Amino acid sequence: MADTNDNFFERVYAVARQIPFGKITSYGAIAKHIGAARSARMVGWAMNASHNREDIPAHRVVNRKGLLTGKHHFDGTNLMQQLLESEGITVIDNQIIDFDKHFWQPESGVIY
Repeated sequence: MADTNDNFFERVYAVARQIPFGKITSYGAIAKHIGAARSARMVGWAMNASHNREDIPAHRVVNRKGLLTGKHHFDGTNLMQQLLESEGITVIDNQIIDFDKHFWQPESGVIY
């Protein structure tokens, strides 16, 4: 089972690396893109496991409503919010403002 999870996580990370600066996406959008539409929670687990990897912008992955549900996995009180704000994204009460404006959809048909 570990090999399956490792492969899944690497596919998630390949997509996450493509999220442009100043953009966000959702756990579900990544899951759907890699062909695992019902696995948004596992995408969250992958993001939680990536915090020691500087090449994975986990702060750019939020829930489908734009809430910073993974913020407690970051060091510091508001690190996830601070990282997003440093990219020009406004966050109020753990909610991304103008979610649709900042949302990045993984390109259809392209598997990273």
